[in-house]
Amino acid sequence: MDHPTFPPGFLWGVSTSAFQIEGAAAEGGRGPSIWDTFTATEGKIARGEDAKVAADHYHRYSEDIALMAELGVGAYRMSIAWPRIQPDGTGKPNAAGLAFYDRLIDEVCAAGIAPAITLYHWDTPQAIEDAGGWLSRDTAQRFADYATIVGEHFADRAKLWIPLNEPMVMSIYGYGIGEYAPGQFLLLDALPTAHHQNLAHGLAVQALRAAGATGIGTANNHSPIWPDHDTPADREAADWLDALLNRTFADPMLLGSYPEQVHPHLPENFADDLGTIAQPLDFYGVNYYEPQGVTAPGEGNPLPFELRPIEGYPMTTNDSPIVPQALRELLVSFHERYREHLPPIQITENGCSFADEVGPDKQVHDTERIDFLASHLGALREAMDAGVDVRGYFVWSLLDNFEWSKGYAPRFGLVHVDYETQLRTPKDSFAWYQKLTRHEG
Repeated sequence: MDHPTFPPGFLWGVSTSAFQIEGAAAEGGRGPSIWDTFTATEGKIARGEDAKVAADHYHRYSEDIALMAELGVGAYRMSIAWPRIQPDGTGKPNAAGLAFYDRLIDEVCAAGIAPAITLYHWDTPQAIEDAGGWLSRDTAQRFADYATIVGEHFADRAKLWIPLNEPMVMSIYGYGIGEYAPGQFLLLDALPTAHHQNLAHGLAVQALRAAGATGIGTANNHSPIWPDHDTPADREAADWLDALLNRTFADPMLLGSYPEQVHPHLPENFADDLGTIAQPLDFYGVNYYEPQGVTAPGEGNPLPFELRPIEGYPMTTNDSPIVPQALRELLVSFHERYREHLPPIQITENGCSFADEVGPDKQVHDTERIDFLASHLGALREAMDAGVDVRGYFVWSLLDNFEWSKGYAPRFGLVHVDYETQLRTPKDSFAWYQKLTRHEG
């Protein structure tokens, strides 16, 4: 499938996260994380799967970096596991953990690929959770201390920095509805975790800049919110959900404020932290997967909205509707909402899962993924033509991986992983993306 053209210097990349691919859960001095605890809890993960081995990237990173070099990407967005650096979330760094990432990042750089480092992709050290986790304001300071360690060690090698990946997911899925670690069911009482993560973001940006880091941004998950019907009640529900999923994270970072809907649910004196949260950013990272449908709440619903499925579109195997034009809608609306406050955008995640299998010819013919990527890049190009300043695009993901509570069934990778043998098989989408990066690069 053809693709639109992009300007010179446009950054092409792939993304992964530590917990989803590294494995080696008990090696190199790594401490336990909330996800180790969660996966060990019966009934939390599909088929009882865990990430003790995952894609074994900890031992096979050289092979994976070689694949990225073959792919021709300019950047690799990876996450560092907080429990590898500080096994209990505090104190002096674990030398073996730093040494692992030294080897990994040095090899990425040697391959001519720019590291884009995410400090936190949901793997809170269990000791930090035991002390209150993101419900505790103190966790923001502990995170800043961790950011200082990593920043001072790797600032000379990283092109881009992302303090926290998708704080919305940790707040809503982890503390709000309990589908993800740490598995709490607090509904709107989870919103202090959003504020404490936003504060951690601001403190980490300060710490990274003090350590000499440049190219600092964020990676927030965003979705256009579609009311089920064009009625005042459904529009009000959509505005509430937009505030919760999108503006609770973008507004304080970019505008130094929170949407009024969430004020009653935030910690007392939250406004005192807004100046710290609203640090100048070099880029704004957008993770996009799908729009979200919503309607007015029914009787007995404790929330001011009710989710609705988006119907009439093809679906991924991760139950996401495939709506490329919603990416254009999202980017244009952000451009119009935040205007001069919005820094250049990086699409820090976009991808899809399908039931990819290695065929009799030893190949993986994932035509659906190629169509997905091509159509979303077309929508992205339309947003750029409408005036949105987008500087790069990262596919989620390089490898098939552990997909949180759904285990290993959803396959998001450009590279198929046989979890029994750890054999890597580049899919047809790998070759398609390779042609794009080399043509545009």
